[in-house]
Amino acid sequence: MRAFHGGTKARETAKSWLCRPSQAPLPEVPVAHIHDNYGPEARYAVEREAELPTTKWDEEVARGLELGLPGADSIVDRRIPTFSRGELPHFAGINTFLKAPYLEDVRRCGEYDVAVLGAPFDGGTTYRSGTRFGPQGIRKISALYGPYSFELGVDLRESITIADLGDVFTIPANIEKTFDQISKAVGHVYASGAFPVVLGGDHSIGYPTVRGVAEHLDGNLGIIHFDRHVDTQETDLDERMHTTPWFHATDIPNVPPKNLVQIGIGGWQAPRPGSRSGASAARRS
Repeated sequence: MRAFHGGTKARETAKSWLCRPSQAPLPEVPVAHIHDNYGPEARYAVEREAELPTTKWDEEVARGLELGLPGADSIVDRRIPTFSRGELPHFAGINTFLKAPYLEDVRRCGEYDVAVLGAPFDGGTTYRSGTRFGPQGIRKISALYGPYSFELGVDLRESITIADLGDVFTIPANIEKTFDQISKAVGHVYASGAFPVVLGGDHSIGYPTVRGVAEHLDGNLGIIHFDRHVDTQETDLDERMHTTPWFHATDIPNVPPKNLVQIGIGGWQAPRPGSRSGASAARRS
């Protein structure tokens, strides 16, 4: 929740929310002038905060009170509903990504700027499984955070619309069918006009994710890959696994190898053929 900054409109809004009808309005509280000796970063943050609207936050509060019922009579803060609806409190509610609305009808994802979808798959791992629970874990931990950054002067709630589409139906025992499912899901979101954000899942899902976008993209696609491993083998244990996504992604006609940027590569690489495949892919471009 963003704190109110000093200003007539903000104080009036706060009073209307905090006072029950049976109470007298809160007295006007003078706003103390602290100082103007901000550094450039702090000044930018303060100025941006003063400019940001609260339209969507106001709508979320009103929606919570309508759908979740007004709070008990003993609750002084009249923004608090009986049933948790929306961002607060962070420890309650059904976990979607950043407490974004859950969109069950994926045919409507084009109504949003960003669509989040999970790819709960770890059939491409060769050592430690468990990342099929990654989307659930990411959603759960994201509940600790709000959509507002004071440093950046950005409130995602006020600037874009986000929906959580839930998870792709992956096939635990079949890598290629899962790849097809992920590509179809990502392609549907991208073609609708929404920006897909995919929660994994092991590294193998990088390939079908890229493929899903590339099929609907006019022009070339680029990949920025943060990792310690190159993940450019052609196969691993005779399959397309978590070590192979970028070899196959850069075989897609409009995803040339020169458009793959890798950051953080280093350490002990195993096995060596992956590094050789990566060098070979670089030469292809």
